[in-house]
Amino acid sequence: MLLKTLTVKQVNDYLKSIVGSDIILKHIMIKGEISNLHFRGQALYFTLVDEYSSLKCVMFEEYVNDLNIDVKNGMSVIATGRIYVYEKSGAFELLVSKIDVEGAGALFLSFEKLKQKLRNEGLFDSGKKKPIPKNPNKIGVITSPTGAAIHDIINILRRRKPSIDILVVPILVQGSSASLEIEEAIKRVNRRNDVDLIILGRGGGSFEDFYPFNEERVARAIYNSRIPIISAVGHETDFTIADFVADLRAPTPSAAAELAVTDVNFYNEKIENYKRSLYHYAMSIIINKRHHLNSLKKSIMSKNPIVKNQQLKIRLNSLNRIMEDSIYSVINNKKFKYISLIDKLNTLSPLNVLKRGYTLTMDKDNVRPITKVENLSANDKIYVLFEDGEAKCTVNEVRIYER
Repeated sequence: MLLKTLTVKQVNDYLKSIVGSDIILKHIMIKGEISNLHFRGQALYFTLVDEYSSLKCVMFEEYVNDLNIDVKNGMSVIATGRIYVYEKSGAFELLVSKIDVEGAGALFLSFEKLKQKLRNEGLFDSGKKKPIPKNPNKIGVITSPTGAAIHDIINILRRRKPSIDILVVPILVQGSSASLEIEEAIKRVNRRNDVDLIILGRGGGSFEDFYPFNEERVARAIYNSRIPIISAVGHETDFTIADFVADLRAPTPSAAAELAVTDVNFYNEKIENYKRSLYHYAMSIIINKRHHLNSLKKSIMSKNPIVKNQQLKIRLNSLNRIMEDSIYSVINNKKFKYISLIDKLNTLSPLNVLKRGYTLTMDKDNVRPITKVENLSANDKIYVLFEDGEAKCTVNEVRIYER
């Protein structure tokens, strides 16, 4: 019998219809441990895990609002809901309508127990943290050689400091043998004398994926490392035992690379700022010294007898010019006034009247002018003045006009 060839969508649609019609899968209760818990908007996403398998779950806003417990990673719960198939991806997911607490999961209890033990021993004490070198020349990177984390770390380290030397130590980052590999890698790097700093980490994952970084052997290897270690496991909300013991915890592998080295542009800008400050400082000193030198020159010149004598000569010549100008000004003013007075005298002089044909009659002594005919008598001697001379006359007859 020939089988009909189906498309991927047809298969997924078929699976969806079967799952959707199954009476058990429509209302199912599943026990497991919460892992990779996070919100997207108002919906709650997490993974239910047990010793053998995992199942993705989502609880939408309408059910999240009815939650009366504070769910956390590592919590053992019973989730009630229905199985749903997304035909586009073919993935199974539990649409959760209710969560009941069963108890703390084994992994989470182990995590909390070890954390308390190491805290009591002082492995988390901030006073025992080694300082992170400000300008390391060589960095050891302990992580998976195939994950995105190693590429992000190398790219950022190279960009921020092109001359940085990077030692990549490949390890498994999950699985039963991962913790032993991490421990051995830390010890191996510590046997070298050329590494200034270690970055230990991996990319994101679930709580159980991070468990190698929660094991005691890894914690003690980090604590006993003579080389400072930056822990960078998962994302910002993920915490491991390694984070608590490490000398510095970075929220992501990329952030670890940024914390490990200062951007070379920062140093270049700082150098430029120092150069500008030095230039302005030097110019300020030069200008001040130049002003001081000019001041000293002026002071010396002002006390030099030759220069002072020259200055006095210049001052004397200036005063002489001022005096001469003043004298000439006075003389010219007097001369102008004199000429003005002469002009006035000429204007008022009776001789000017004679030029117009008039005559002036004087007494017999030619002293007083005779202005009225009543002052004369017949046979009186008089003088008659003309413009060009005078005539001595005798009065023959006197006539007085009636008015």
